Amino acid sequence: MKTQSKLKLMVWPLALVLVALGSCKQGTTDQSKDMALNENKVIIEENRKKELSQEFKKYWYSGEAEITSYALEQPRYGQMRDGHAVLVFVTEPFSAEKQVKADAHKPDNIPVLKLNSTKKYLTGIYPYSIMSSSFYPVHDNGHSLKVTFSAQEWCGQVYAQLNNRDHFEVMSHSYFESEADQDLTLDKVALENELWNKIRISPMDLPIGEVPMIPSLEYVRLSHKELKSYKATATLTNNGEESTYIVVYPELQRTLKINFTSAFPHTIESWTETYISGYGENAKTLTLRAKKIKSIKSPYWQRNGNEHLSLRDSLGL
Repeated sequence: MKTQSKLKLMVWPLALVLVALGSCKQGTTDQSKDMALNENKVIIEENRKKELSQEFKKYWYSGEAEITSYALEQPRYGQMRDGHAVLVFVTEPFSAEKQVKADAHKPDNIPVLKLNSTKKYLTGIYPYSIMSSSFYPVHDNGHSLKVTFSAQEWCGQVYAQLNNRDHFEVMSHSYFESEADQDLTLDKVALENELWNKIRISPMDLPIGEVPMIPSLEYVRLSHKELKSYKATATLTNNGEESTYIVVYPELQRTLKINFTSAFPHTIESWTETYISGYGENAKTLTLRAKKIKSIKSPYWQRNGNEHLSLRDSLGL
């Protein structure tokens, strides 16, 4: 995968080098060789860890989440629908073993920047409610550890979950017979769902050029496309105060554009998504548009009383 900025060659601490060399010399069995390879992999990942700046720590470890509301124009069934979207970014400890939010401190916990993305809009008489979550390591040294997606509407509900283990392990459930219950294993490539987290952490290291990419779980499920990686072309442009990241999927006839502030904290100002919406004679190319309304920082999990309802007004919701 090409990136706009290459990883710089780093000098390994002598102790780590000795561990790697020592593990390579231990035994001649296949098991010992596998252990050596695994130890080397851990060392490489550790050395790829990005140092967190004081600016980053001050913003993301203040005990608050960043909540941003967006006015939404959403294509569905070949027509445009009005609604709203919300992006909630927050840091939290993630259990490496169970791949969920950690309840207590453990040495193998992984610090992540979590994104909870929600959408609500109406399709005629009935509503759509959509949520996607991505758990991405703050040190930017691997893919998302987990991605989930669910959609609820009066016809039924669909749910998908991707776990990052030796491969991407995916389970998907749908009320459609043709999709029903699926368990998939996919090779590790860039995930569209993780791009939003990566923008907030290190946009200069976004994947650039021709890359294999797994589209968002929302798009795949609601468009009834095969869940797999597709060829994509990604570009990043800096327009001064604002930058734009564009992903084009030729096979899917789909283009995603994310506009964000060039300076930290790289807030997401708007995005568009152009694709074919609807089926048969109703199918047409339409463009989703989401534009920022308001952004606040708040420990929202503590703002759950009736007296806190006014906070929704401040977000324009």
